Amino acid sequence: MLTLASSLALAVLLVVTFAGVVMRYAFNAPILGNNEIIEMASVVLVMLAMPSAAQKEMHIRVDVFDGMIGAFGRLAGDIVARGISIYLLALLGWRSWGKLADAAEYGDATNMLSIPLWPFYGLLVLGAALYAIVLAIQLVDIIRSGVARSE
Repeated sequence: MLTLASSLALAVLLVVTFAGVVMRYAFNAPILGNNEIIEMASVVLVMLAMPSAAQKEMHIRVDVFDGMIGAFGRLAGDIVARGISIYLLALLGWRSWGKLADAAEYGDATNMLSIPLWPFYGLLVLGAALYAIVLAIQLVDIIRSGVARSE
């Protein structure tokens, strides 16, 4: 469902960007709040796509040093990278939770279209938490298997 929601956000992002360009340059009538829609759609797109991409291990990886560091180096690198990522995602989720509470309490909204911000902070919390959970599961699997995966 997260992938579907992020795909819909991508579709909205593409349509709004295309319409904004056409309206601005063909008709000299820019869309009011176009940037706000693009910003909010980007939050939805990224935060909902990250957990699924991590679970399927579809992120871009560069293996420049893999041959030099060997299997143990790759194992240590995978463990350290996931550990640091879990910490940073937990920090992002914690800070976003505070911003969500503030935005909901004070009714924070975007400037032009008055889109409430609290749901987008909620998506930040959800995406960060789910991504951290996926990384924690992968970390346990890596530690349990005891060897670096061959890639």
